[in-house]
Amino acid sequence: MSTVLHQEPFAALRTLLRGLGQIVLQRDASTGACVLAAWLVCEPRLACAALTGAIAANVGAVLRGYDPHDTRDGLHGFNGALAALAAFTFIADDATAIAVAILAATAVAWMLGPWQRLLRSRGLGFYSSPCLLVTWAWLPLAHLTPVRAAASASVSWTSLAGGVLAGVAQTSFASTALAGLLILAGIALSSVRCALFALAGAAFATLAHWLAGADGASLLAGLSGFNGALAALALADCGALAAAGGVLVSIVLQLAAAHHGVPALSAPFVIATWTIRSLMRDTLREATSSNAGVAHRAALPKR
Repeated sequence: MSTVLHQEPFAALRTLLRGLGQIVLQRDASTGACVLAAWLVCEPRLACAALTGAIAANVGAVLRGYDPHDTRDGLHGFNGALAALAAFTFIADDATAIAVAILAATAVAWMLGPWQRLLRSRGLGFYSSPCLLVTWAWLPLAHLTPVRAAASASVSWTSLAGGVLAGVAQTSFASTALAGLLILAGIALSSVRCALFALAGAAFATLAHWLAGADGASLLAGLSGFNGALAALALADCGALAAAGGVLVSIVLQLAAAHHGVPALSAPFVIATWTIRSLMRDTLREATSSNAGVAHRAALPKR
């Protein structure tokens, strides 16, 4: 009895940390701990937001009766954490931000089931799309500006390297090179290969945005690199070529969104990943069908 009581708090903590780790697509509590440390060194307010959102989403998942294994893997908590982080990023007043964060995280949890089933029927993962849908629903009503309004800044090769690390940090709404290093270390604890893909994706995207004439402050804050880092992470299992294609698509989508003044958030990464995976699946299906046709013709009797 005593052993069970001691195990339960650690199980809950592991579930919570796995949810934070899933923000960077890693089912690993140690990754989540590093992400949490990144928020604490960057801005403790973000750590409070993420923990609030993850807890609210996990409670919502339990009330909805979702698969407890998925909850323990962090799949129900990370979108809640992201939704809360978005609220604390775009809303300056803490009282308003915490209210929106809890409501948004709960809404994410309640919509996840049917949304996941819809995407699964098309062979797609949900990634951060539930957070995007909920955030886009309240953001136009708030008429608020981001808390961190950056000034213009000059960019050198040295500062650009810091911007690449900040791009890794922005996968979790942090914005400093040190936070990026901590998150990168957390990813490496789960998979060194994934950490290399994340770094390469952030570097590719940041460099592309720099060449495209992106604002220096955005580059140095990592706002140009995080979608590339996430796309590379999501497609790491498909190989370097697919990951590079996903990063490229995310760059184009993010530039288009910036040109039209649309708050894209992580939508470029989600859409790019869906696009590349759909193309690969269709290509594989065509190749399988073609091979089956060749085998069928070869099996026909000769006249």
